Amino acid sequence: MSFATEVKNEICDLRLSKTENIAELSAFIRNDGHFSNDSILLYTENMMIAKRIYSIVKNLYGVHSQMTTRQNIAFNKNNVYYIEIKDKVDFILRDLSVVDEKGQFLDSPKDFIVDSEEEMKAYIRGTFLAKGSINDPKTSQYHLEFLFDKKYESVFLQRLLNNFDLNSKIILRDTKYMVYIKEAEKIGDFLKLIKAYKAVLYYEDIRVLREQKNITNRLNNCEQANTEKVINTCNSQLKDIEIIEDKIGLDILDDKLKVVAEFRKKYPESSLVELSEIISLETQTPITKSGLNHRFRKIKDIAKNLEKNSEK
Repeated sequence: MSFATEVKNEICDLRLSKTENIAELSAFIRNDGHFSNDSILLYTENMMIAKRIYSIVKNLYGVHSQMTTRQNIAFNKNNVYYIEIKDKVDFILRDLSVVDEKGQFLDSPKDFIVDSEEEMKAYIRGTFLAKGSINDPKTSQYHLEFLFDKKYESVFLQRLLNNFDLNSKIILRDTKYMVYIKEAEKIGDFLKLIKAYKAVLYYEDIRVLREQKNITNRLNNCEQANTEKVINTCNSQLKDIEIIEDKIGLDILDDKLKVVAEFRKKYPESSLVELSEIISLETQTPITKSGLNHRFRKIKDIAKNLEKNSEK
């Protein structure tokens, strides 16, 4: 079972107020309904959703819908559940603000459908049941989307989502309009908004683990980079010391430079911080990382000059 299906199954168990049920059913029919003057036909591949829609229609309007099941042979998927409403069709469509008093389809529901925050959430929930999909955070990148045939439906949903600061966006995918959210924190907020609380716990656990893993990887990469930098610096300093030793010998250096050269040879893999601490401890003469680095620059200059002279 996919994560999206688990989320939908969870919210199908919610018990809502009458106005919330109206908002949820309005969203589902608007986005997944085919209707005429004498019937409303809905379909879904999720049995839990089919049962929920059947129950809401029965409780709100006292109508017993006809539910049938067909196998989706074309795409080799699970059964498809059809819900057909044949009674009070005109009244239901008008009550859900799908059509106006003249029976004309409304591009967006009237304000009373989403008059409160809870009704907005219910409408979003109904739209998710009809058109929504969400990736499992364990196996995929964070992604939540709704796919619409009509632009006005996508714009209306985006407005509702962003009313809760979810930062949703719209793009055109082929001939359809996709409303999507990619920010991990915002997707978690969406799950809270639709009251999928079990999914929230699962999602946040995975998100925290992934973020901790990313932090650990970044620290490891940083540590690796620092180690490589130290090794390269040490090798460069040893090479300069070797040039001086071969050309003129270390005894020609002043005492301060000679000390750091000898300690570098003795501790070839120590960082500047470590080497400064070792020299300070063993010679009883404090030297900082900055002071040590300054002396190695002088050694490098001497080595460069020796190489230039030998080339002449």
